[in-house]
Amino acid sequence: MPVEYLKPHGLHDNPAFTQALVIPPGARLVVIGGQNGVDANGQIVAPGDLGLQTARALGNLQLCLAAAGAKIEDLVKITIFIAGDLDIIPGFQAWMNFAGQPQNPPAVSVIKVLALGRPGIVVEIEGLAVLPG
Repeated sequence: MPVEYLKPHGLHDNPAFTQALVIPPGARLVVIGGQNGVDANGQIVAPGDLGLQTARALGNLQLCLAAAGAKIEDLVKITIFIAGDLDIIPGFQAWMNFAGQPQNPPAVSVIKVLALGRPGIVVEIEGLAVLPG
């Protein structure tokens, strides 16, 4: 049974995210902890640059998905934490470059926080995916 993507009547229908979805019973889930804009050595990529760090964090998210046998299309929920009062547009553009306009985009939450775990890191992205059949 596939994931059911809902378009509740009376809510904005946006191609960048899904308002709600139903995960079928017995589905295998991949839970991905917060990914930052860091390289394989843990070095911060472009300290303070939301666009470049988002692109790297999404690349790291994709590596986690691949390790579980999943793809970007299998994401059902992402949570994005942004440090400080940065304009989210560079991060959104990095997401659109990464994901394009999937037929069934994930549910998305964006949360602005005072700071993240290390100075210079401005974005952290968590993911939840449903493994394919």
